[in-house]
Amino acid sequence: MQLDFFPSRTLTIYLAKMFVVRILAVLVMLVLVLMMLDLLSSSGEILAVEGNGQGELLTYAGLRIPQLIQRFLPYSVLLATIITLVTLNQNSEVIAMKAAGLSAHQVLAPLLLTAALVSALSFAFNERVVTSATATLKAWEAAEWGEVPQQSNVKANVYLTDGESILSAASIAGSGDAITMTNVTWYDRSDGGLISEQVRAPRATFANPGWRLENATRFDVAAAQTEQLGELVVGRGLTPGQIDLDTIDPDALSFFELSDSIAAYEAVGRRTSEMRAKWWHKLSGPLSAFLMPLLGAVAAFGLARSGMLFVRALIGMALGFAYFVIDNAALAMGSFGGYPPFLAAWAPFFLFLLVGETVLIRTEE
Repeated sequence: MQLDFFPSRTLTIYLAKMFVVRILAVLVMLVLVLMMLDLLSSSGEILAVEGNGQGELLTYAGLRIPQLIQRFLPYSVLLATIITLVTLNQNSEVIAMKAAGLSAHQVLAPLLLTAALVSALSFAFNERVVTSATATLKAWEAAEWGEVPQQSNVKANVYLTDGESILSAASIAGSGDAITMTNVTWYDRSDGGLISEQVRAPRATFANPGWRLENATRFDVAAAQTEQLGELVVGRGLTPGQIDLDTIDPDALSFFELSDSIAAYEAVGRRTSEMRAKWWHKLSGPLSAFLMPLLGAVAAFGLARSGMLFVRALIGMALGFAYFVIDNAALAMGSFGGYPPFLAAWAPFFLFLLVGETVLIRTEE
């Protein structure tokens, strides 16, 4: 009986290399197919803007591909796990390894180690690349695919409240007194909560107090009349500090930047459940790749000639996809306050860790 968790060095390198090649192959295939489908649906809107051409399409692809890699890397690890284990099983290599005295966990150990390294690389990639690409892409979309925003702190599709009235902006750039809003709409609800007038402006800046709408156009709801106003100051109760807090996008912030934002929210007594859940998920999300070899392990064992290999592969895929469904549902519940943030981010991970271990031990150990 071997007490080492890993098999021999040669076998570990052999299995790890096979696994890595299949992860990369599946990931490239998924990203290319999904990117082409995405371009088919988005290229019309991008090219409809005067001056946009092939360069803007390449820019869009460069910003969208990191998001696709982030989302589908765990799926790639799952599919690569099943392909690798099915291949080993069909070639009787699993039987040979078990005949040499290796346990099921030792057979899976090189795959688990590789998946752990993939999780670490995924976390670093998300922090350094995905957050920046997400912020830029959202700001560009809010600018209706016009000029690509050059500022890194641009927020898109922002809604702010001043009492019962609402101030919305397609994008906000800058911070403090230098905040600039574009494509702004002011909904005046001072008359019993109903919208009495709607004011639109292409740009707004801080007027101290309030926000100065430039080239504003007012629509009187009761009279159904439109009036050109020039400049108008609204939202006198909205301060730059409040806007800096209200425009936080967890998906566009790194782990440590989001930590600072959560601390700022808690300092002023604001609700942080949604941000806290996504903060925890920045750790549990990349770590989901570590689970995939364990959930797909059922495809590694059982005789190929028994006719059950295909069924085992389907069971492995079902376990993996069930994890993603439950993980997304738990995160949504955490965002709404239905689950505590820590439970929303980590409960699916530990649940399926136990499920995968139980299936492996009951069937193979």
